[in-house]
Amino acid sequence: MLRTEAAQNCPTPPTRRRRRRSPIIAAAAAGALIFTGLAVAPAQAAHPEVSLPGSDFEIDTDANLKVDDPAPSIDWANVIENRQADLATGSGDDSFGQGAKEDTAVPTVVDGSIPPNKSDLLNFGTYLEESAAGDFLHMFWHRVQEPNGTTNMDFEFNQSETLSGNNVTPLRTEGDILIQYDLSQGGTNPQLFVAYWLTDGTFNPPNPDQTVTTANCVSSNAFPCWGLRANLTSSGDATGSINTTAIPAAESDGLSSTNPVSARTFGEATVDFSAIVGDDECVSFGSAYLKSRSSDSFTAALKDFIRPADVDLTNCAKVIIHKETDPDGDTTSFDYTTQLVTQDDGTSPGFSLTDGGTQEYDNVFFGTDLTVTESAPPAGWSLIDIDCSASVGVTVGPADISLATGTVTFDLDDADDVLECTYTNQAKGTVIVEKVTNDGFGPFDFTSGTLPDAAFTLTTTAAGSAGKDSNTYANLTPGTYDVSETVPANWNLVSETCDDASDPQSISLSAGETVTCTFVNEREKGSIKIVKTRKHAASGPGDHPHANVTFTVTGGNLSQGIVVQTNASGIACVPNLVVSALVGNYTVTETVPTGYVALSTNPQTAAVSESAADCSNTPAGATKTFENMPLTNLTVSVDSQIDGGTASTIDCDAEADPPFEATTNANGDGSLTKSNLQPGTYTCVIVIDP
Repeated sequence: MLRTEAAQNCPTPPTRRRRRRSPIIAAAAAGALIFTGLAVAPAQAAHPEVSLPGSDFEIDTDANLKVDDPAPSIDWANVIENRQADLATGSGDDSFGQGAKEDTAVPTVVDGSIPPNKSDLLNFGTYLEESAAGDFLHMFWHRVQEPNGTTNMDFEFNQSETLSGNNVTPLRTEGDILIQYDLSQGGTNPQLFVAYWLTDGTFNPPNPDQTVTTANCVSSNAFPCWGLRANLTSSGDATGSINTTAIPAAESDGLSSTNPVSARTFGEATVDFSAIVGDDECVSFGSAYLKSRSSDSFTAALKDFIRPADVDLTNCAKVIIHKETDPDGDTTSFDYTTQLVTQDDGTSPGFSLTDGGTQEYDNVFFGTDLTVTESAPPAGWSLIDIDCSASVGVTVGPADISLATGTVTFDLDDADDVLECTYTNQAKGTVIVEKVTNDGFGPFDFTSGTLPDAAFTLTTTAAGSAGKDSNTYANLTPGTYDVSETVPANWNLVSETCDDASDPQSISLSAGETVTCTFVNEREKGSIKIVKTRKHAASGPGDHPHANVTFTVTGGNLSQGIVVQTNASGIACVPNLVVSALVGNYTVTETVPTGYVALSTNPQTAAVSESAADCSNTPAGATKTFENMPLTNLTVSVDSQIDGGTASTIDCDAEADPPFEATTNANGDGSLTKSNLQPGTYTCVIVIDP
């Protein structure tokens, strides 16, 4: 554990989880490092170092900026650090004034020269090394010349980037860190300490020895304040050095262009980052700045400072989940569960997203086999893609993504890790098959090679939409579908259309689309053709068309008879009759005109089959011919010129039954009339008897 500078008789908070521990550094000698309870050789033994074990960064016994050992060793010269330069030395330089101290939340900034022997600052830099052994925070300071007396360099790391009232330094937030780099007078072995900014009694530092009461304030008994500092050097969580010899300008990594960097004007340090921020709370620092004190008293007035530089220091990684839907713009909500822990509440968070939405967690603790899972999609949706290619520092291969469960499995072990995945869901579609009959009703069979039913029957109950039948196929994956009707005998398929203009045999179903395909049938129709002829002497021998003769058609599906008359050509056409195969035969009855006798069978039976409405192709079974014969009235009379002078008998067609005969009355006059005689030869015998 870290050791505080002053012991306090306070209860010890629960021990917090630590990612790793470093051995305690006791002393350093050329070629070897000696640690309390453990002897460990430096990472590279080519020259003396006091680097922390696990770190590849060279903290040289005689501090410098160049890389002295082979890879994987690193030093300031081959990393890209956050570096900030001070304002030019002289009257244009700024400093803290009016007695500003470390506990001054908003120190006063003034202009004016800082005497070189009061640690006039030139540059500072920070760099976060991320390795399998842990994260290490490296710092350097650079001042004008070696000062006289005690020197203190304080690195302040702030979580907020919002400027305070002086418009220069950031607002302090509880948990901000102050790393103090102390060199006693004439000393070359720095001691590093850490303190935390306290605003009330709720903050729990990662150092178990640091309880939070006003008694923990370093220089006052009231919040806000810097808490009691912990010795990072003694606990083995930090190391540092200064340059005891001059650094050539060519090896200064740009700190000096011509002159060497004088001895004791450059110092560097490494701090185990997890040791100062802990492993069970996410901490992010957005800015850092350097300040100096010329006294080892914490309450001494601050001197020079270098304005804050932006940094990005964190002990947590980031998870970003995006949601896309097909079709775009859908408002359906999709639920997610996770197996990861964030700083927000210490539990695995869940969330919901709609199309175009993003859930971002920038405070996810490191871990292995972490998961994000989309719950079973709502009805009518399917998960079609999980794309994690935008992730940074996180390897997500095909084996780590399961579309079946909606789960991504991943590891986070670096502050720069970003898991960024896009979940794409596709709305399923619906195909509705409708059956409508324009007339009649009945069952109709359908087949499909792609719908869930390979064969099905739809049965209409009446003509028109009121009697329609339909099947609905929902939750279909977008694609191409087909449906066909097996048209029954004696029915016609008059139309098959889909409301999206698709062909029913190739229905293009998009995500979220409902396509209705309607099949319209009607019964086959035919006509009865009536041919009417007559004998007519004046028109010549043979049969002649007979106009204006009335016929009545009954039977079939007719609720009442259809009455028609023949035209000038002796033709009457009765169209749009349902075929007899469906409704039975029809009866054609002639109303025989007065003065005629029917020579043909009357009525006649017609079997209607499909034919044209104009009777142009009416088959024989529905073509009916009626022939009539005109009738004649025959009258034979005798008139006795002498009243009663003669008596006569008339006998025509004596073979007829009854006999066709007559006798004159007493005056000798008489006649015989025979009506409705068909054409023929008639013989009459008249006997006049005087």
